[in-house]
Amino acid sequence: MLVLLTLSWGVNWPVMKIGVHELPPMTFRVMTMIGGLPLVAAIARARGIPLRVPREHWGELFVLALFNMVLWQILAIYGVELLSSGRAAILAYTMPVWAALLGIVVYAERPSPRLWVGVAAAALGVLLLVGGETAKIAGSPAGTLLMLSAAAVWGFGTHLMRRRRLHAHILAISFWSLAIGLLACGAIALGFERGRLERGPNAAEWGAIAYNAFVVFGFSQLAWFRLATILTPVASGLSVMLIPVVGLFSGMVMLGERPGWQDWLALASVLAAMATVLLPGPRARSGG
Repeated sequence: MLVLLTLSWGVNWPVMKIGVHELPPMTFRVMTMIGGLPLVAAIARARGIPLRVPREHWGELFVLALFNMVLWQILAIYGVELLSSGRAAILAYTMPVWAALLGIVVYAERPSPRLWVGVAAAALGVLLLVGGETAKIAGSPAGTLLMLSAAAVWGFGTHLMRRRRLHAHILAISFWSLAIGLLACGAIALGFERGRLERGPNAAEWGAIAYNAFVVFGFSQLAWFRLATILTPVASGLSVMLIPVVGLFSGMVMLGERPGWQDWLALASVLAAMATVLLPGPRARSGG
């Protein structure tokens, strides 16, 4: 599951870039959710899993959907439109560092010296990417801000998933999160993107839509919700650490992107930052 999640989510960064190259970003996302929602329902039905959530948990379900689906999808899809797919992936996977910082601020977790090393490494990576975008005068500092915000939102959503009191099956949580996300993204698309859709999707864009609907929402999102619930940070972190690497290299192959030295150094900095947060210390490795 870890290997498949790494590959499917990593490859999706250039796939999303193909989807939003000419299609309005939120319109693209709504199309993928329309395809993904009945698929998740069909998987739940085939496995005999009820989608009903007790009324007393609706509030918690809405908050889980807001941070793990709605805000993440909105911020990330507009960020991908403004950045190269590899750069967007690197920024998105500063998530573990944000999660660690939010654990300190919100949940009063005790920071370790290694965490501050990770924060410094992540900050270096972000500064390198921001500097590179500013030098190009490409308007992409806004994309950098969107992706960093998406990473922070995702980090907080991961805390919520691990601490949730809602005992519904992951498929039920995924279904309703996707349904709430579809309503929110659909409203944005109708309100702000109606004039931007000048034609129907071409073959490549339909492929990107299908990949997101069937692979990302039909497998990757379900797998992440499951792994974020049952696995230790070591196991889930090893998967997360490899996804931006896959995203960077698949962008080179699929889109012909040519990362600069800032991208490579930023990738190394972000991987180092995630390692300080996610990998066990000497005592944990020795079983102490």
